[in-house]
Amino acid sequence: MNAWNAATSADFRGPLDVTRAATAVLDARGLVIGWSAAARKLLGYAPEEIVGRPAATFLPGTADRAPGPTEPSAPDMSHIEARTARHADGHRLPVAITMCPLADALQNAAAGPARVLVATGLDDLRRWEARQAMLHGLATQSPVGLAIYDNDLQLTWFNSSYGREIGLPLRQLIGKRANELYPGEFVTEGYPHALEAVMRHVLATGEPFVDLHFVGEQPTDPGTEHVWSCSYYRLQDPDGRVLGVCEDSFDITDRYQAQRRLNLLVEAGRRIGTTLDMVGTAREVTEVAVPDFASTVTVDLVRSVLEGGDPEPDEAGMPELIRVAARSRDDPPDRPPTPPHPVAYRRGMLPYRSLSSGGLIRTERTIVVPLRAGGPLMGLVTFDRGDSPRVFDGGEVDLADELVVRAAVSMDNARRFAREHTAALTLQRDLLPQHLPPQSAVDAAYRYLPSDDRAGVGGDWFDVIGLSGTRVGLVVGDVVGHGLQAAATMGRLRTTVRALARMDLAPDELLGRLDDLVGQAPEERAAGGAAEPGPGDVTPGVTCLYAVYDPVSRHCTMARAGHPPPAIVTPGGAVSFPDLPAGPPLGLGGLPFESWETQLPVGSLLALFTDGLLRDRERDVDAGLAILGEVLRADARPLEELCDRALAELLPGGATADDAALLLVRTRELDARQVAAWELPAEPAAVATARELATGQLARWGLAELSYATELMVSELVTNTVRHASGPVHLRLLRDLALVTEVSDTAHTSPHLRYAASDDEGGRGLFIVAQLVQRWGTRYTPSGKTIWTEQAFPADYPGAPRPVG
Repeated sequence: MNAWNAATSADFRGPLDVTRAATAVLDARGLVIGWSAAARKLLGYAPEEIVGRPAATFLPGTADRAPGPTEPSAPDMSHIEARTARHADGHRLPVAITMCPLADALQNAAAGPARVLVATGLDDLRRWEARQAMLHGLATQSPVGLAIYDNDLQLTWFNSSYGREIGLPLRQLIGKRANELYPGEFVTEGYPHALEAVMRHVLATGEPFVDLHFVGEQPTDPGTEHVWSCSYYRLQDPDGRVLGVCEDSFDITDRYQAQRRLNLLVEAGRRIGTTLDMVGTAREVTEVAVPDFASTVTVDLVRSVLEGGDPEPDEAGMPELIRVAARSRDDPPDRPPTPPHPVAYRRGMLPYRSLSSGGLIRTERTIVVPLRAGGPLMGLVTFDRGDSPRVFDGGEVDLADELVVRAAVSMDNARRFAREHTAALTLQRDLLPQHLPPQSAVDAAYRYLPSDDRAGVGGDWFDVIGLSGTRVGLVVGDVVGHGLQAAATMGRLRTTVRALARMDLAPDELLGRLDDLVGQAPEERAAGGAAEPGPGDVTPGVTCLYAVYDPVSRHCTMARAGHPPPAIVTPGGAVSFPDLPAGPPLGLGGLPFESWETQLPVGSLLALFTDGLLRDRERDVDAGLAILGEVLRADARPLEELCDRALAELLPGGATADDAALLLVRTRELDARQVAAWELPAEPAAVATARELATGQLARWGLAELSYATELMVSELVTNTVRHASGPVHLRLLRDLALVTEVSDTAHTSPHLRYAASDDEGGRGLFIVAQLVQRWGTRYTPSGKTIWTEQAFPADYPGAPRPVG
C-alpha cells in the first residue's frame, strides 16, 4: 500500500461501512433475527428487546418483504436513504440507511437471513460526505499543488494542479526526486536553501515548514523564473510510523513580483532625493535599481539642466547629454563613482529615439525613460538586463516609469534649488563687503562661510563703517531664514544700518530705529496692498550687534538685539565675553535697547560673529564659545591667521548647517601729536581766537595750504555756536587720513544748509562750508552736538603717521 492509501483508506470506508455502522439482519418476512452492538448504541434496543420483532418497530415504513430481483445485493452508497428511526426511549432519530440482500436469500425466502439493514446517524454521514468532497476537490480542483514523497524523497502521488504545472502524467514521474522535478532554491531567510535539505529536516524532526518561498523554473515554462509559496509536513500512520512528506505549493509569482515592485518603490522613496544634488540623485537611482531591477542603469542629463538652467537643444536640435551616473551588477562595491562626462547617441539607437520622440522606448530587456517633471525633457534613464533570461513585463515598465518620475521631481527640485542658491549666493556676496574701507581706528580681518545645508544661503552679514571723528562702526547680524529672500533682506538691513550709522547715532538708538523698521514692515505691506512678503521684506526675529570704537579716547560703545555678545581679548591674552544687555531680536518690540561702554587698551582684540560659527549638529553654543576663546588667546598672531584657525577649529572641513560670519578687529589709538583740542568761551572774541589756534596748528603740521579754507570754516562754525548756543565751545583738529575739524557746543539743534537769496544778509555760512570740504555732518552727544568736516590733504602731503597699536 503506498503512502497515500495508507494515510486515507480509513476515511474512504465511511460511516456506512458494515464494520463500523449499526446493522440489523432481517429474514424474508422483515423480522429482526440479528442485532449488532453498534445498532444497540445507535437505537437503544437490546437484542432481546428487538430480535423477532419487525423492522418497522424501529424503522416505520419498512416493508416486510425480501428484495426484488433488481435490488442491490451489496451495500451501495448510491442507494442511501434518509429515514426517521424510532429510538427505544421513543424519540425520533434521523438516520441514513441502505439495504443489501444476503447470498441465496431469494432461493430460501421463507426462513433464514435474507437482508442486512445498515444504518448510521444522518449527521455522521453528512460530515463524511463533506470530507469526501473536500478530498475530491483537493485532488482534482484545488489550485494548490499537492505532492507526496516517501521516506526516500521519491514522488508517490500528486494532485491535478501539480500535474498541470509539471506537464507529465504521474506514471512517468513516480520515483523521481524533488530536485529533479523543480531545480531552484528557497529564498526565505533563516531556512535551508536546498529543497531536499528542507524535506529531510521535516522527516527527521516532524517540524512543519510553512510559507517558504521557492524560486525556480516551471517545467512547462522553461526560461521563466517562478516563485512558489511552499509548506511541508510529515505524514505518519495512527501508530506513529513515518510514511513520508507532503508538500503543498502555490505559484505566487505575480504576487511576489508585485511585492518586489512595491518594495522597490518604498526603497526608492526612502533613498532617492535625499539631497538637493542632481548628480547625487542620479546615483541614488542606479543604486536602487541595480541589481534587483536591472543589470545596468545609466543616467544622462542635459548639460544646461546640470548647470541649473532650462533644457536647451544644440544646433542639430538634440540636447547635449552628460553621463552623470552608471552602475552595473558586476561593479565591485567599493568602485568610486564615474565622473560626469559627455555622451552621444547615433541615429537609430534607443536613447536617440527616446530623445527624438520624447517618449519611453522599450525592448524585451531594455527600457529608456525620459526624465521629465511636467516640463521639458531633462535627460534619460536607461534600464538594461543584458543577457538575463528575465524580460521586462508591463508592470515592470510602469515601475521603471514611476522610478524615473520620482527621480525627475527630485532632480527638478535640485535644479531649481541650485539656481536659487547660486542667485542668492551671488546676491549675498555682492551685498557683503568685498574689501574693508581704509581707516586707522582698527586693523580688521573677516571670514564668511555660506551654508551647505539644503535650506540654502542664509542672511548673515557684517560690516565695518567709517564714522566721523576717525571713529569706526562695527556690525554683525543674522536674518531668520534661508534663500533668496533672506539674502535680499540682509542687503536691505545692511544698507539701512550704514545709513543710520552715518547719522552718528548711538548703538542703542540705532538698534531702536532698526527695530521700528523691521516691526513696521508688515503694516507697510498691508497699506500697499501686498498680502504676501516679497524679496527684501524684513522678517521679525533678526539679530544684530552694533559697536562704535573711538581711537582718540579708546572708548567702545556697543548694544545688541538678541545677538551673541562679542569676545574681547586684552593684549595679555585674557578672553572675556561681556554680559551686554541682551535686548530683544529686531521686530519683536516691547523692550528698549541699552548701550554698554568700556575703555579698551591699545591692541585689544574684538571678535564679532554669528551663531552659525559656534553651533553645529553635535555642539551647542557654550562649547563653541569655549573653542573660540582658546583660539583667540593667541591674540599676537596676525588677524588673517586667527580667522583661518577659528574656522579650522569650529568648522572643520568648511561644512556648516548655517551661515557663519566672523569679524576680527585689533584696536589702535590716535597719537597725541595728531590731535589738537581747545575749550573756548561762548563769546564773540572766541571766533578770532579759534582762527588763530587752528591756523597755528596747521602750520605746525605742515598744512598751511589748508589754512584759508580751515580758517573760514572755523570762523563760520564758531560764530554760529556763539550766536545760537550756550556754554563753552570746543574746537578739535584731527590729522588722520584726512583733516578733521570739529566744533562742539551744548545745544541739540542742528544747523540746516539753505540757499540764501541775493538780498539776504546771512544764511550763506554752511553753504560755503559745504563747498570747501569733502564731507560734513552733525553728531549728537549726551552733552550737546558736534559739527564736523573733512578736508583732503594736498596731493604732495606725505600723509599722517600711522596710528599706534
